[in-house]
Amino acid sequence: MKIKNISLEKREIALQTPFITALRRVETIEFVRVFVECEEGSIGIGEAPATFAITGEDIDTIVHSIENIQTLLINLSLNDALLLLHKQNIGSSAKASLDMAIMMLLGANRLKSTEPIKTDITISFNAKERMLRDAKKAISEGMDILKIKLASDINHAVEVTKFLSKELPKAKLLIDANQAWSLEESLHYVQSVKNIPLELIEQPVKAEDLDSLKIITKASLIPILADEAVFTLLDVKKVMESKSADMINIKLMKCGGVSRAIEILEYAREHHIKCMLGSMLEGPYSINAALYLAFNYRDVIEYIDLDSPLLYKEKSLELDFTFEQNRINFLPSPETL
Repeated sequence: MKIKNISLEKREIALQTPFITALRRVETIEFVRVFVECEEGSIGIGEAPATFAITGEDIDTIVHSIENIQTLLINLSLNDALLLLHKQNIGSSAKASLDMAIMMLLGANRLKSTEPIKTDITISFNAKERMLRDAKKAISEGMDILKIKLASDINHAVEVTKFLSKELPKAKLLIDANQAWSLEESLHYVQSVKNIPLELIEQPVKAEDLDSLKIITKASLIPILADEAVFTLLDVKKVMESKSADMINIKLMKCGGVSRAIEILEYAREHHIKCMLGSMLEGPYSINAALYLAFNYRDVIEYIDLDSPLLYKEKSLELDFTFEQNRINFLPSPETL
């Protein structure tokens, strides 16, 4: 199959409540949807959200990147287009949108198993009483894996962690600092919460500060998860070989799409590395693409952070999956079986 046409459009999805982390506050998901059409009429769809704080790309940057290279891919076979795409010097999210569209056409959206999987749900950074209220609401709706967003105030971080752990003893708590802490603050945090049964602590320090991340990992009884520190397979190898973290978080928007995520997952499988499969705030087609990977690599992926559809103000009809409490189920159709 050869590519006949590539087009794109801007989309928005409103959220139920603001999404607040140490890096950003978001009330509406803005993303680009790209359509890759082949000569015989089949169409692959990909998406890329605006996540400037993480990938350095806003909506206009993503659009500009795709428009700049799309003519290079026209009349190429899908495999040749994929090879050429990943040689281009554009942002990882723009690249991911084209990659997932091409991979859809190549048949990446196939499942080896349809047994349901579980996702966490994000509890945005806020005052501790508001965070408890949001967490209780999530638990009342069937969620039991909570991703707790913390920020730069380390005393607040420790206080909230102890408070939520005491009030919600049956919940699994995943702590995400989004690079907000210094080495000293991180060491203070891991010492202060060492007796709390936390699942993990995600990216406590700046992405580029692997020396500090390694010190924290060595000092912590709680597993340390590298997120912003790992975009590519080379990053993963550097972090894991240096023992700078215990686990990695794979996101399509960081690594450049489905094909690159598969490379990382295969490496993780070979080297027995535990993974989280995560996402930014994303549209339904990019969540679909990640979920096919989550179902197919369940032996490698220990945690799934693909809760965007649970945060949408209105239910999406474009998902290949249903979210029933914390369980994600596949919706079979002739195109995806």
